[in-house]
Amino acid sequence: MRRFYAPPENFEGQSVTLGEDETRHLHDVLRLQIGSEVRVFDGLGREFLCLVESVGKKSSLLKITADVPPASPESGLDLTLAAAVLKGEKFDLVVQKAVELGVTTFIPLQTKRGDVKISNAEKKLDRWRKIALEAAKQSGRARLMEIPGTFDLQTLLDDYKESGNLVMFSERGGDNFASVKPAKKITALIGPEGGWDDSEIEAARERGGSIVTLGGRILRAETAAISIAAILQHRFGDMR
Repeated sequence: MRRFYAPPENFEGQSVTLGEDETRHLHDVLRLQIGSEVRVFDGLGREFLCLVESVGKKSSLLKITADVPPASPESGLDLTLAAAVLKGEKFDLVVQKAVELGVTTFIPLQTKRGDVKISNAEKKLDRWRKIALEAAKQSGRARLMEIPGTFDLQTLLDDYKESGNLVMFSERGGDNFASVKPAKKITALIGPEGGWDDSEIEAARERGGSIVTLGGRILRAETAAISIAAILQHRFGDMR
């Protein structure tokens, strides 16, 4: 079943309008015709079975025939993954897998030892959001993973008030995973390839965060981000 995305404001009564990009994919790529059956999700968790009624150059109109459950239900864990920005495709991979693993909110972090400085932030945010959308379409999620913007660590600790149970994963200076308290809302902080600066670890500790070190294994930064999301979903979410 082909899946498409339309924001909530594009739904009206028993109809939904697909925008230009989704229309191009429907018509030019998939070659779907009038009467084709597809699924459309609204990014907030709802999904609908629809029939294609008309296709224009910049939009298409679909008739809603049923409200259906998404193929991939949302986890009971509200997980924010704040990960240090990595080079190119490494970070694209982290964004994609975060969606697949049910992360609710994803925050690209600037850190003291990070070797990637964010320039043209809006352009990069747009790219990461597009990757997240495509991953949602492919993985069956009907809720879009939020990427609210880029943060430096101190700003995140100071301003991101709804962070929930804060856990910083560090290659040194932490307790084992058993120290993480069960919670329905967790923010996990993942550092750069160079690791956290001592001042960043102390700042997270002062904020009330748990510092966790996962044994003696040395993981690449992208492996750590993906693995930790999976571990947290297994321990506190729906990956049982």
